[in-house]
Amino acid sequence: MISAAHHNEVACGDQSAMIGRSPAMRAVMATIERIAQSPASAVITGESGTGKELVARTIHQLSARRDAPYVAVNCAAIPESLMESELFGHERGAFTGADRRQEGCFEMANGGTLLLDEITEMKAGLQAKLLRVLEEHRLRRVGGSVELSLDVRVLATTNRNVEQTVREGRLRPDLYYRLNIFTVHLPPLRERVEDLPMLIEAFLRQFSRTGAKEITGIDEACLDLLRAHPWPGNVRQLRNVIERACIVCQGGLIRKQDLPEEFRNCGPQGNGYFMVRLGTSLTEVERELISRTIDYAGGNKTRAAQILGVSTRTIYNKLDQYAQPDSQDGTHAHSRETLN
Repeated sequence: MISAAHHNEVACGDQSAMIGRSPAMRAVMATIERIAQSPASAVITGESGTGKELVARTIHQLSARRDAPYVAVNCAAIPESLMESELFGHERGAFTGADRRQEGCFEMANGGTLLLDEITEMKAGLQAKLLRVLEEHRLRRVGGSVELSLDVRVLATTNRNVEQTVREGRLRPDLYYRLNIFTVHLPPLRERVEDLPMLIEAFLRQFSRTGAKEITGIDEACLDLLRAHPWPGNVRQLRNVIERACIVCQGGLIRKQDLPEEFRNCGPQGNGYFMVRLGTSLTEVERELISRTIDYAGGNKTRAAQILGVSTRTIYNKLDQYAQPDSQDGTHAHSRETLN
């Protein structure tokens, strides 16, 4: 059982923000601390739900700009027609409906930090204007003639493969190189499951404080189910699962029955089991178990090895072995591509 009473997380900045002791998260935290000491821009990458904006906020909080504004704008959520005004502001009469002067996000963040969330969704024409502002540290509001000086650290996030978006022409290479002085890549939760108990403890403390009942922890059987999950929604999904469990939990300890149906419905027809026909060789059973475990782990062989209690090298050795021609009929026992 893990308890909500332990406070053994390694955090960077706000104790509730960046939690983890895995090598991957220690590397992320070290990079954050280095970036925070400079005014340099950075690109933060990672799947949805991994905590990219938390990284941006932590960089700001650890920097000399911590007492200045932190402003975030979602480049995917604002219509193209309004995005330029949102970033750079506008003068009265600049367009229909502009009945007063409006500061943009750059001006609001002056002296502080501006986060451009999902930068790869920004249209090409606006990217060129953004690059000019970043290079010159000056801007003109839409419809204006006066140039304003800026001192803004710009951070950008994306859940896409940045190099691929550059190759596809969706992100200007000169803008990418200007922003990408530093890169922070957040690993998906399935690649750092050793951090799962610490994250769960933090969420339990949070929801115990805000809820009407006290949850003391989570039992081991339930924790094993959470460890085995591939977590496509990453830390955000984990947080939602724990919040739901705290609401439906009838006692002080979260159990399997408090988890969503996708976790609880493990049986012969579900993802948690497979049928073995009597007379099947041990080698065939082993091969099928490894194949299904890799699928269950979302293709992550390191996680599959952890679930099976073997080394990653063992998994790869087994995959190579299964890819060899069968000694009896000369065919491949199992293609490497199927298991990769």
